[in-house]
Amino acid sequence: MFYAFNMINRPGYLEQIRSVFRIHPVAALLGPRQCGKTTLARMLAEHQVNTTFDLESPVGRQQLTAPMAALERLEGLVIIDEIQRQPELYEILRVLVDRTDNAARFLVLGSASPELVKGTLESLAGRVGFVDLSGFTLGEVGEDERDRLWSRGGFPRSFLAPDDAASGDWRQGFVRTFLERDIPQLGITIPSETLRRFWTMVAHYHGQVWNAAEFARSLGASENTARRYLDILKGAYMVRVLPPWFENLKKRQIKAPKIYIRDSGILHALLQLASLQAILGHPKLGASWEGFALEHVLSTVNTRDAYYWATHGGAELDLLIFASGKRFGFEFKFADAPALTRSMHVALQDLRLDHLWVVYPGSEIYRLHERVTVIPISAVHDPIGMLVA
Repeated sequence: MFYAFNMINRPGYLEQIRSVFRIHPVAALLGPRQCGKTTLARMLAEHQVNTTFDLESPVGRQQLTAPMAALERLEGLVIIDEIQRQPELYEILRVLVDRTDNAARFLVLGSASPELVKGTLESLAGRVGFVDLSGFTLGEVGEDERDRLWSRGGFPRSFLAPDDAASGDWRQGFVRTFLERDIPQLGITIPSETLRRFWTMVAHYHGQVWNAAEFARSLGASENTARRYLDILKGAYMVRVLPPWFENLKKRQIKAPKIYIRDSGILHALLQLASLQAILGHPKLGASWEGFALEHVLSTVNTRDAYYWATHGGAELDLLIFASGKRFGFEFKFADAPALTRSMHVALQDLRLDHLWVVYPGSEIYRLHERVTVIPISAVHDPIGMLVA
């Protein structure tokens, strides 16, 4: 299915790539399939000498059957799309960029993480910088499109589809293609229906603590198999595994990660929720909002130093971020007017938070405590000032 749509500018990501090239000869643009990597690469390539190899196409693969000969004389920007299909190229790139006469910069696009495709980090250590690309963000589409972005997710063709039905059809097709084509192309041999069942289970556990034993029992498989399936979906940027934070407190703390479907539109497709109205009436409403707001905060703050925190006594914090030597907490509440809770008090005290933000779907900013502020999701737009101030 094809939709004609207007281009949405993504200047933040373009600047991240340019920043990488100021330091490294290779930039790796990584993210799920169909999230806009190729389009972003074309934007970057405008008005400069460039060469593109698309390893999704037979022509592109044929052009790189003798990769050293094809790449060593190129100048300017060289784009290699879906590089995980030929991971041996990383070793060749290492040789090329170490040459004193190298006149090219290499932008490699991949839809599988370095952890899923072995050998990438080792081959290019010290020579490559990484940019993680997601689907559209709220800052890119605008505050007025919040509900559409939440309902349909950030994949461009889903978000920009002419109506909810077309968006839902695209997402169902994406899920099927991912399972039946993309995963086998990575050399992973798992029956597509088995992985679909597991993925759907993750959707039903979205925002909850990972329990390998429970997933294994439901699958009729071992815990190691359940963990492997989770690693695959994580490595393909479909699932976020948020690690726990724990420290020396006089409380029993939960030490298993929480799991989320990263794109809210894919979550809703797996849960068979075809519209915003269906989402608003579903038991996973709060969890859906939590995951959507979590991804927005993480994409805005742009940090890997992020955790959740919970105790066996019931206290918890949805997101804990460390920045500039300070500790900041986030709670995500789908409520008209969130109030201060006992759990927030405990998190403030036990974790020694410098500030706690409660992110909600309203429009007003107000204080609950000298260190607790309720803010609309659209107000999470100045991470440096917000976190350090």
